[in-house]
Amino acid sequence: MSSLRMERSSVVATWSRESDSFDMLSKAKHLLTTWLQTLRSPQGDISHVGLPLFLLFLLASAVLVAVGSESSDVVTPELKTERHLRNIRQLTEGRQNAEAYFSFDGTSLIFQSTRDGRDCYQEYVMALGSGAVRLVSTGQGGTTCGYFLPGDRRVLFSSTHLKSPLCPAKPSAQGRYLWALDDYDIFTANLRGENIVRLTATAGYDAEATIAPDGSRIVFTSVRDGDLDIYSMRLDGTDVRRLTSTLGYDGGAFFSPDSKRIVYRAFHPTDPAEVAHYKELLARNLVEPSKLEIFVMDADGRNQRQVTTNGAANFAPFFHPDGRRIIFSSNVQDPERRKFDLFLINEDGTGLEQLSREGRFNSFPMFSPDGTKLVWVSDRGAKEKREFNIFLADWVP
Repeated sequence: MSSLRMERSSVVATWSRESDSFDMLSKAKHLLTTWLQTLRSPQGDISHVGLPLFLLFLLASAVLVAVGSESSDVVTPELKTERHLRNIRQLTEGRQNAEAYFSFDGTSLIFQSTRDGRDCYQEYVMALGSGAVRLVSTGQGGTTCGYFLPGDRRVLFSSTHLKSPLCPAKPSAQGRYLWALDDYDIFTANLRGENIVRLTATAGYDAEATIAPDGSRIVFTSVRDGDLDIYSMRLDGTDVRRLTSTLGYDGGAFFSPDSKRIVYRAFHPTDPAEVAHYKELLARNLVEPSKLEIFVMDADGRNQRQVTTNGAANFAPFFHPDGRRIIFSSNVQDPERRKFDLFLINEDGTGLEQLSREGRFNSFPMFSPDGTKLVWVSDRGAKEKREFNIFLADWVP
């Protein structure tokens, strides 16, 4: 296709500029129909047509690709804008801020941050009305995956502070992107970071905890049975149930708005070499998230079904307020797999739509409880390397 552009640069450049402003499928259909109608006319011959023959093939190919784009591997053509995001506001400034999640009443956020000169994450709560921020974790060890409990008077998070007051050691990545499975346990605390209650006490990784909108159960990821699987438990840490059992990583789970289903990310290796590599990393308390697909299941673990099949790194899924679509982060559109954007997809894997354009990293999206706002993390506008900030926008359907 690049050679066609070189040979007919002026024509294709004009068509390309127009396709930036109009839907590619509609434009292609219109031009192709006009060409065919001219041929059918009594005076019709190719010399009367403003489009050369090579462009007919180009447009026909565009139509065929667009018509066949029902799988999750093809993005629905959209204007190159962030049309669903309005009144974007940056809530933090500098260093690393991640995993910001709404309180049940939608007036506050809990997020993890290295603010205050910290070397690893601690958990903070921000009041959206005033912007006031307070520490809610212990200030020791490392933390991750904060979430509000029903009533918004307590929060939960995972922490390593009982193992050591120091930050966990960073893994030797050797040029690869690896997630460390530090020895976290799950705790709850009040909004002053006091009255801390331990919910898990098993060896190894217990993290990625979120709570059902109806307040019934916590879902989380653990290695307690020798693999990275998803479990659920009551809010007091009792009645632990294993929900997944396929070899590989299952995690990052969130409940649907009606609390009846769960969306999550997973990597299930089947190739012997991939299985061996996964097990070798797991033995070192590591996981390599270069290939993750989005899955859904019932809240009791039944009816597990894969949503994406693109072979990219798809993670941080969250249900759209309608309960039928899923927002998530992925590098599927970058051939080098370095740029992560937000996408929306139907639960059946169709209708993939790109939502974010700015920055090289957009992830951890969450809709407000009333569905009118979206919070996420991005490096857009970053002043330093590895700077990530929290952004809030009005959601435009």
